[in-house]
Amino acid sequence: MAGLLCGTKKSRSKVSDLQEEGKNAINAPLSPIPTDIIHPEDTLLDENEERTMIEQYSKEEAKYKELVKVLIDWINDVLVEERIIVKSLEEDLYDGQVLQKLLEKLAGRKLNVAEVTQSEIGQKQKLQTVLESVNNLLRPQGWAIKWSIDSIHAKKTVAILHLLVALAMHFRAPVRLPEHVSVQMVVVRKREGILQTSHVTEEFTSTTEMMMGRFERDAFDTLFDHAPDKLSVVKKSLITFVNKHLNKLNLEVTELETQFADGVYLVLLMGLLEDYFVPLYNFYLTPESFEQKVHNVSFSFELMQDGGIKKPKARPEDVVNLDLKSTLRVLYNLFTKYKNVE
Repeated sequence: MAGLLCGTKKSRSKVSDLQEEGKNAINAPLSPIPTDIIHPEDTLLDENEERTMIEQYSKEEAKYKELVKVLIDWINDVLVEERIIVKSLEEDLYDGQVLQKLLEKLAGRKLNVAEVTQSEIGQKQKLQTVLESVNNLLRPQGWAIKWSIDSIHAKKTVAILHLLVALAMHFRAPVRLPEHVSVQMVVVRKREGILQTSHVTEEFTSTTEMMMGRFERDAFDTLFDHAPDKLSVVKKSLITFVNKHLNKLNLEVTELETQFADGVYLVLLMGLLEDYFVPLYNFYLTPESFEQKVHNVSFSFELMQDGGIKKPKARPEDVVNLDLKSTLRVLYNLFTKYKNVE
C-alpha cells in the first residue's frame, strides 16, 4: 500500500511539474528548464531527442472538449451494432481494435487482421494494417499524415485527434465538428545535456470548407465576410422566390436558416419547379432524426442533379445543421436556374 501511495504521489508530482514547466515555456521559450521542477524520469531524454505534451489549460477549453465529445459520440453511433462503447479516445483506441471496427464500418469492407490481440507486437501489427488502409484512403485526398503506429499505440492525444478528424471529414460524418480548434503544446528538447522548452500551437480543425478541400471562395464567402449589410437583401430575394412556388401548396417560408433544414421544403420545391409529384415514400414528410433529415436533403440534391443543376457545393449535413451559408448556396442555385419559372 505504501508503494502505491508513493507511486501516486510521484504521478501527481510529475503532472504538477509538467504544468509548471509549460508555464515557464510560455514566458521563456527555448530557455533551459530549472532542475528543481524536472522529474528524474524526464532527464532520460537522449541528446537531440524531444517530447511534446498538451498544456492542461488547453484541454479545459470549451472547443477542445466539444471536439472530443463529438468524435466520441460519432464513433459510438457508428459502432452501436458492434456493442462497442468508447469513453476515452486514448485508452480505447490505442490497441487498434476499435479503429479496425470503425474503418471496416465506414469503408464497408473487412480488414485481414486478427480479431483479438493482447501482446504489444500483435497490437502494433493490427495498427499497421489499419493505418496503412487509412493512409491509402486519405493521402490521395491531400491529407497530411500526422499519426503513426507508435504515436497511436503510445496514446498520444494529438495523433489520435488528427486521425479521427481526417476520418470524419473523409467519410462525411453526419456531425458538425467545431471550427478553429487548437491546443498549446510544450516541446521539450535535450541540447548539449540541457533540457530546453518551446511553445507551439497544434491546429486540429480550421473551417469546415477548408477541411473538405473546398478552397475556392465564392460570392457568398465575400458576402458574409465583407458585405453583411447586403445579406438581408439576398435573403429577402430568395424568400420571395421560394414562396412564389411553395404558396401553391399553402406553405410559406419566413426563416431560411431553419425551415429548409429538414429537407422537406427542398424536396417539395423541386417538384414544383420541375412540375412533377414526388412520391411520399421517397422521403420523410415529418422527419424526426438527424439521419432522416440528411436523407431528405440528400434526396433533394439528387433531384437537383436530375434537373441539370451541378451538385451543390454544400453538404447535406451542413444544411441540416442550420449552416446559413450552405442553405443560401443551395437556394441560389435554384434561383439562378428557375427564376423565370411561373
